[in-house]
Amino acid sequence: MYKKLPCIRVDGEKSEKGQHEVIEEAPMALFVNGRHAMTAMMSPVQLEDFVTGYLYTEQIIKSVDEIESIRIEKNRMSVITKNLFKVLGPKKTILSGCGGSTSFIDTEKLPKITSAYSISTADIWTSQKAVLNSELHVKTGGIHIVALLDKAKILAVSEDIGRHNALDRVIGFGLRNNIDLSKTWIIVSGRISSEMVRKCLIAGIPIIISRGATTTLAVEIAEKTGLTVVGFARGGKMVVYTHARRVEGTGPAAGASAQK
Repeated sequence: MYKKLPCIRVDGEKSEKGQHEVIEEAPMALFVNGRHAMTAMMSPVQLEDFVTGYLYTEQIIKSVDEIESIRIEKNRMSVITKNLFKVLGPKKTILSGCGGSTSFIDTEKLPKITSAYSISTADIWTSQKAVLNSELHVKTGGIHIVALLDKAKILAVSEDIGRHNALDRVIGFGLRNNIDLSKTWIIVSGRISSEMVRKCLIAGIPIIISRGATTTLAVEIAEKTGLTVVGFARGGKMVVYTHARRVEGTGPAAGASAQK
């Protein structure tokens, strides 16, 4: 996940040669049935989970059972599906900074979240402390963290230079392990974007929570589709933007009255 690179450390007027941990970024090309689907700039780990989650959230497959095989080589991920004539969308290049190339999301075509699943504020604080205390982040300062949880039980954690890649990984883990994603929730270390919301909707995950900010489009889409979005969850405070009924004790009007 990281390499130690030579550097010059500066502390005030003092400088010395040394090394520093730098997070790894690598291009990984995905081929589906021999055809190039996309190339992602990413942390090259947990690739089977990433491939599964990506194919599912991009709606290339409808279930993990459609995958015949996944083969990982140096900078290449090769997938064979049971339908060898599976139609792919346009090729994508997924950058590590933004993690997606979606330019327009039609909420009418997205699934709606109807799950009555809920979590408590205690679940949130307990889980955040466990998930976001990342040794890798402390070492490198350059990683996003995404976790898939059931109440306060951590099911999967992924760390990547791109939060969208990390989200695809934990979704892929859930699919590969037959987890009912309608009874799970997501913790994110970084910003909640419209693309993060879209992926949760496709996967049927009802709640996404970040210690950071969200975007107006993410909130707008979540409101229309039934997804619970919570931002700035840190230091015992949070902002519940949409569908507060799933955060126990916040009440139906929490989205309007919550304060950072």
